[in-house]
Parts: sequence; C-alpha cells; structure tokens
Amino acid sequence: MRYALRGCVILAIAFLGAAAQGSSSDQQAVAKLDTDFQAAVKANDAQAMARIMHKDMILILGNGSINTREEQLQEALNKEWVYEHQEEDAGTQTVRVSGDTAVVTARLWVKGVYRGSTHDVRLWFSDTYVRTPEGWRYFVGQASLHLPDEKAAP
Repeated sequence: MRYALRGCVILAIAFLGAAAQGSSSDQQAVAKLDTDFQAAVKANDAQAMARIMHKDMILILGNGSINTREEQLQEALNKEWVYEHQEEDAGTQTVRVSGDTAVVTARLWVKGVYRGSTHDVRLWFSDTYVRTPEGWRYFVGQASLHLPDEKAAP
C-alpha cells in the first residue's frame, strides 16, 4: 500500500509538471503571437493581422467604441494610422492561460498620426486569445483610456 501511494504521488507530480510545461509553452506561444500582432498593426499588415485574428474578433476601446475584425483590417489596408511607435513597454507583458483561453495584458505605447491627428499615448490593454483547431487566435481586445502623461506625475 505504501509503495502504491508513493507511485501515485510520483505520477501526480509528473502529471503536474507536464501540465505546467504545456502551460508554459502556451504562454510563450501566445506572448509571441501578441507581439507579432502588435508588429503587424504597426506595419499596417492586414494579411498578418487577419492570420492572427479570430473570425469573430472585436476590439473595445477606452472610449466605449467597438471595432470589428473587418473594421480593423480595413483601417490597416487604408493606412489610416501611420505609426512611429506601436509596441508594448518592455517588461509589462503578462500572459495567463487557463485551458483553451489565454489573456495577455501589457502597457502599450502608441505614437503616430491617425487620420491627420497626432497621438502619443500609453494605455493598458487586455487581449484574449482562444485555442482553435488552427491554433491560438486573437478573440477579444480591450484597451484602457489613455494613461496620464508620465512627465506630469509627481
């Protein structure tokens, strides 16, 4: 009985270790995918964006407006944004995975011109990815309101 219990404990530890490794590889895959998505947005690469986005993807902005996948892809095709910066601030990205869902949070620096108006803002976002038969896909994004200018902070 004692050896059987020890064997069960060893199997449980091995199983938990394998599950953690799977989660770690999922975290790494989603982190890279989200970084790739930010680069595609910066380059207005609608084709790369479309590969990463789920067919039902939406983006909810801090002002409450909602952009569909099609609207975002059209903005990229029209080059409505000309980015100087569109990257996550180093060290702010966190990826949490639970089953077939992953959430990426990070602080984003967006600097560029949108429809003739200049922007230079930082904001927090949460990007939700879901596992599909084709791999991880970007499903829902939510961006915060623009953060206060760091120079103005005490």
